[in-house]
Amino acid sequence: MTEISQHAQDMADKVEAFVRDRIVPYEKDPRRDHHGAPTDELVMEMRALAREAGVLTPHIRPDGSHLTQRETAVVLIRSGLSPLGPLACNTMAPDEGNMYLIGHVGSPELKDRFLKPLVEGKGRSAFFMTEPAEWGGAGSDPSMMKTTCRKDGNQWVINGRKTFITGAQGAMVGIVMAASDEEDTKGGACMFLVDLPDPAIRIDEVPNTIDTSMPGGHATLTIDNLRVPAGQMLGAPGEGFKYAQVRLSPARLSHCMRWLGACIRAQEIASDYACRRMAFGKQLIEHEGVGFMLAENQILIKQCELMIDWCAGVLDSGSLGTVESSMAKVSVSEALMKIADNCVQVLGGIGVTERTIVEQVFREIRAFRIYDGPTEVHKWSLAKKIRRDWRKAQEALAVKESEPA
Repeated sequence: MTEISQHAQDMADKVEAFVRDRIVPYEKDPRRDHHGAPTDELVMEMRALAREAGVLTPHIRPDGSHLTQRETAVVLIRSGLSPLGPLACNTMAPDEGNMYLIGHVGSPELKDRFLKPLVEGKGRSAFFMTEPAEWGGAGSDPSMMKTTCRKDGNQWVINGRKTFITGAQGAMVGIVMAASDEEDTKGGACMFLVDLPDPAIRIDEVPNTIDTSMPGGHATLTIDNLRVPAGQMLGAPGEGFKYAQVRLSPARLSHCMRWLGACIRAQEIASDYACRRMAFGKQLIEHEGVGFMLAENQILIKQCELMIDWCAGVLDSGSLGTVESSMAKVSVSEALMKIADNCVQVLGGIGVTERTIVEQVFREIRAFRIYDGPTEVHKWSLAKKIRRDWRKAQEALAVKESEPA
């Protein structure tokens, strides 16, 4: 297993100090849009502070190389100690995953044009994949993708609809996924890098959602004859689904990292309250019903840390980690939901108010159980693998039994 460098450990400490000292006070800042998400003005102000503190985009080194996944974990967990921390440090979704994908697949020209401003924290990005259910489009099943792309000279023309596109409103860079029946794509999907905003991409709705930490919300939009130069295709034609897998496992895991940080902070707030608040003649934490919830949280936090580190190690080995990231996503998201719920319960009435960030953490974690694949989809996928492995074992056994003694 790869070692965690001193650079990564030092950076994690710097990120934690920055988030606790400089960003936590912004949690009461009223600069929010009508969906409750931080405005870009607030984001850019915090990023200026991060740049000054040397913690902007801390998971990418000055030479453009990424930290290992195990190193990324120690840094991103600390950035998540406030819901605003990932925005300030430029470790947020979907940008962190988009930077990872462009960095691994993009040509030098595309990196310079599209990746550089994202790494520098000068703008936001969006990943256009999910499609409306009422349209029969792709959700958890990407093979249902209905957004199309076709060649027209030295351009590609894209048409379709997308939904729950995080950060699309106000983004400067988009990664658009579309299906193609062109001969050189072999019926696969293609990815394109596009400048935003573009008049051919019309935002139809930005619904109010249970979570409020991501600027730009989760838009539903229509793509109407979007023309993209052929040179802005990300990677090779027809390889879009493969690239989605390159992005997906690390992105799933980085969600786990950031929200673990948020739950660590929620646990701190709930523990402090339980140790100060008196009820029925003693501190709340002395009552088993309360103390046991906080104890359970400590156990779950450690389990999450270990699960993240294990999966990160698998990714660092060069594996796509599809199965391992599914296991981590299910395990961590469900554990974090229990932690957040326990913290709300310990805080009582205060826990359902905006007096602490625990209420927001609870809402964000509830959404996280769906984002990057609902728990049930991951379990279904794992069950299919169990069946495949069983069949292979049965076939191998049958061959062995048919061999002469």
